[in-house]
Amino acid sequence: MEMIVACVLSFAVTALLGWKVILPALRRLKAGQEIREVGPKWHATKAGTPTMGGLMFIAGTAVAILIAGWQGMVAGDLSHIYVFLFALIFGIIGFLDDYEKVKHHQNLGLTALQKFLLQLAAAILFLMLMRYEGRLSPDLYVPFLNVSIHLSWPLYMAFAAFVVVGTVNAVNLTDGLDGLATSVTIPVALFFVSAATWWGYTQMGVFAAALLGGLLAFLLFNAHPAKVFMGDTGSLFLGGAVAGMAFAFDLPLVLIFVGIIYIVETLSDIIQVTYFKLTHGKRIFKMAPIHHHFEMCGWSEIKIVTVFTAVSILFCALALFGVMNRVVA
Repeated sequence: MEMIVACVLSFAVTALLGWKVILPALRRLKAGQEIREVGPKWHATKAGTPTMGGLMFIAGTAVAILIAGWQGMVAGDLSHIYVFLFALIFGIIGFLDDYEKVKHHQNLGLTALQKFLLQLAAAILFLMLMRYEGRLSPDLYVPFLNVSIHLSWPLYMAFAAFVVVGTVNAVNLTDGLDGLATSVTIPVALFFVSAATWWGYTQMGVFAAALLGGLLAFLLFNAHPAKVFMGDTGSLFLGGAVAGMAFAFDLPLVLIFVGIIYIVETLSDIIQVTYFKLTHGKRIFKMAPIHHHFEMCGWSEIKIVTVFTAVSILFCALALFGVMNRVVA
């Protein structure tokens, strides 16, 4: 029941705040997106579309987890709050980045080094907290095989920090088309709702359900043609939320499946840049990341988002099947 309440409440708050408060405020502030010159030429028509719209589902998620998760909080389970605050830190980093872009009217915010150091610090603090709370173990559960790989704590923490920062930036990279990051993350949130229900992780289910409701409402504004972009504010928050849930469930390797689109997007960018440098100017893809390649091949944004979301749904369903035999204390 708490998860249903969280989802419905988050949807309502996100939709109402977005419609009546946040979107009008962003328009008044002229917080328009600056479009990268190296991107597809037809994206120039999107210049000026309000950004930082991620504030909508961040606010909706916050309200929902406080209300729907109140009884669990009173009982002493604050896991959903920890994950929300962790994701919020990344959202704040993204907000600072968006603000710099809007302020200077260019598509350059914080430097790559500044963002990396802030993200790494947030990841380390969160992982230390999860370990202190007893929600982490240095045993990596392998989906489908139903076995665990034991690592030393130093090696595990280094691995975990890498996964967190990588996931956050992969989600950020995926946010390149109207509704893309929103749509492919909805099945991810639903996966964690299902897993929480299966194992009785009520508070984490509340967080995942609240995120699900917020994203569904945000899609009303973000679907093509987008009335607002989530910006780095939203995409970094989403990345933090996805990574945070994976580690709160002590299931980091499940990200290989539920995060398949994020991984493919990131790999396409890495492959393109590496091949370009090695061959002195040749390219494998028409444009990277890969959603732009399909655009250059003539696919519409709606078709790309639909196909990518279908792939996300399929792999999230596979992931659920792959972890159902896991025994939790």
